[in-house]
Amino acid sequence: MKILFAASEAAPFIKTGGLGDVAGALPAALKKKGAEICVVLPLYEAVKEKFYDKLEYVTKFDVLLSWRALYCGIFKAKFNGVTYYFIDNEYYFKRKPAYGFYDDGERFAYFSKALLEMLTRIDFMPDVIHCNDWQTALVPVFLRGNYGHIPEYQRIRTVITIHNIEYQGKVPEEFIKNVIGVSDEYRNVLWYDDCVNFLKSAIVLADKITTVSETYAEEIKDPYYSHGLAAILNENTYKLSGIVNGIDNLAFNPKTDKYLWNKYDSGCLKNKQLNKIELQKKLGLNVDENVPVISMVTRLVGHKGIDLVKYVMEEMLTENIQFVLLGTGDQQYEEFFRYIGDKYPGRVSINITFNEELANQIYASSDLFLMPSKSEPCGLAQLICLRYGTVPIVREVGGLKDTIKPINPETLEGCGYTFKSYNAHDMLGAVKRAIELYYQKDKWNTVLTNIMNINNSWSVSAEKYMNVYGSVL
Repeated sequence: MKILFAASEAAPFIKTGGLGDVAGALPAALKKKGAEICVVLPLYEAVKEKFYDKLEYVTKFDVLLSWRALYCGIFKAKFNGVTYYFIDNEYYFKRKPAYGFYDDGERFAYFSKALLEMLTRIDFMPDVIHCNDWQTALVPVFLRGNYGHIPEYQRIRTVITIHNIEYQGKVPEEFIKNVIGVSDEYRNVLWYDDCVNFLKSAIVLADKITTVSETYAEEIKDPYYSHGLAAILNENTYKLSGIVNGIDNLAFNPKTDKYLWNKYDSGCLKNKQLNKIELQKKLGLNVDENVPVISMVTRLVGHKGIDLVKYVMEEMLTENIQFVLLGTGDQQYEEFFRYIGDKYPGRVSINITFNEELANQIYASSDLFLMPSKSEPCGLAQLICLRYGTVPIVREVGGLKDTIKPINPETLEGCGYTFKSYNAHDMLGAVKRAIELYYQKDKWNTVLTNIMNINNSWSVSAEKYMNVYGSVL
């Protein structure tokens, strides 16, 4: 079975969020399940700068985007035994960062068309193209509208994974004629709610739709979570399934993590405590291995539940805790947390940045990790925390509900603390229950040992994706 995995980012080449982690780890897991798999990415400037010596030139050709003929170069590299192809066009991709430009719609329309044009030139004609999010959601449109008459392309099937339905790829009506260039029969497929909607077109045309947890697959059929696409998803619910994300257990491993001061595993929890002391020193916190450290590594945006934290922050700090935050986002939240950091020196560390090294140190050195999300398709941070023996506190939503089962204080079964309502004091109640167990050291160490031995690797999920691919062939 030949699979082309099409994404706008993939670790280690380029990563801005969870999609980068998924696209970096899932293909290797699929290969272990017997898939012949390649990944295709844009050749961003950041990729050229960091991996130039590992890139091999393959070929070049023109891509017709409506009335324009545009240059496309193809490069490739190998990582974890998987071949990665890169679409080169400096006009579209010689930019930093990867997203956030006025012409993102055109950039990723070009990428989607170019990857299809590439197939007859790289000696890899896939059985299935696995598209990811709105950036590759036009692939099914181009496949049918521009390549459907070519026998080699007629047998290709498509799968679209929705990593976050909030981002859909919306552009004005003239985009159909000026950029996409397919016949008028595809207008109704592309048109939705007074604009062209990339993701909607893929929901209609793809052979299967997946999303990144079973609960999220149900939630996005509800208007509250669907950002306007509930009706379309309910029309196509027969194609929809949820497959929870995994993590790369080699990349996230406290026994080998290069960023940690002290390596450890479930049999050496003392070194986790030593890491906490080092983190406290690094961040200017009071050095005290007996105080519980609660952390967040997150984007500071509304759907991450930041309003709940903001509402009870000072009430939470009446507990004997330390609080660490790493992330960037909306100005109002950044300013609030800076204020809290200044008001509580030695107890609060606010880091308005993104730093991979510090993120891993926080995952490993904290005792508790807070994810009070309003919506969360899957979430990876809670899975990383389990790997590092840090207990998650989460709202029961999306993938958080699927991956974090509440700890039973008697049997110690479960792997975290949860709350249901989007309510700040319900969240605070979960925090207090977690702190209570923290001080019962025998029980606490049993919980840490248990959660570190949970297998959240990609193996099970990869098998489910293989079943999805098999179902469309």
